[in-house]
Amino acid sequence: MKILIVEDEPKTGSYLKQGLTEAGFVCDLARTGPDGQHLALTEAYDLIILDVMLPGIDGWEVISRLRAAGKEVPVLFLTARDQVADRVRGLELGADDYMVKPFAFAELLARVRTLLRRGKPREADVLRVADLELDLLRRRATRGGKRIDLTAKEFALLELLMRRQGEVLSRSFIASQVWDMNFDSDTNVVEVAMRRLRAKIDDPFDRKVIHTLRGMGYVLELRDE
Repeated sequence: MKILIVEDEPKTGSYLKQGLTEAGFVCDLARTGPDGQHLALTEAYDLIILDVMLPGIDGWEVISRLRAAGKEVPVLFLTARDQVADRVRGLELGADDYMVKPFAFAELLARVRTLLRRGKPREADVLRVADLELDLLRRRATRGGKRIDLTAKEFALLELLMRRQGEVLSRSFIASQVWDMNFDSDTNVVEVAMRRLRAKIDDPFDRKVIHTLRGMGYVLELRDE
């Protein structure tokens, strides 16, 4: 899941990006209205967290332009504007939720997850491949009924592989989706993470689900023995 944060206050922006990244999301951070609007119109996001008072153009204008352009990505306003009239205006302009600063991160995270699963069938809350299960709401992985402890990045990597079950994913694609980085051939971050994930997901079990296609990438699938 990829989230765009549009927040001009440096400490708040960094705090949001760090917290959401640790929760397993890929995050971009824009610090002005025009930058946020440009990213929202040119990149694919699952959610936008948007401040109102921004340099360049304010959050009201940003969401107005997004909706006018046909962008239906969920938008959560996070702002110090706490009047009822502000809340009403934000919702009428097309926001999906509205939170007032200061805020509790636990509540923000709960609202983010609610917005991300809104309208999705309940089956999407748990991904399954054979005896491997990934509970997206509880952030839990199990195989053969046994709990597997994963880091935030390992969880995000496994989620990507399971959502794209049967597809060969290149190292550059994985790097862009999980680490939000351009792939550098001198960087072995993908290989290292995949090796650690396999040690937890595959090594203790007879049947393997993560496979390497030399020169092409990785695929998650259950193959016939």
